[in-house]
Amino acid sequence: MHFRSLKKTANDVSIEEPASSDKDGNSLCLMDILTDSEDVAERIELMVRAEQMYIDLDKCLDDREKEIIVMRYGLFGKPALTQREAAKKLGISRSYVSRIEKRALEKLRLELG
Repeated sequence: MHFRSLKKTANDVSIEEPASSDKDGNSLCLMDILTDSEDVAERIELMVRAEQMYIDLDKCLDDREKEIIVMRYGLFGKPALTQREAAKKLGISRSYVSRIEKRALEKLRLELG
């Protein structure tokens, strides 16, 4: 029975188990090798700030302004477009896209303080 239960965990690997050694002979465990270079706290802060930005977009911009900002900056998983591409897609002039974008960014700047 004991050997059967050991068989179940025979393929388990601990992240603290030594995997190799560095050039100085110090042992390296899997945790040292598999670490993510990006700080988790930074990633969470970025996610929170992005969520707040989406809330602010909905709160202070009208539909047309929001649509142009989303197109221009590639928000909500969409590709970023140039002013010319956004204008063509909306059937308006590039200069009008520029004016709407400028007004929308100013509203966001005032909202965010």
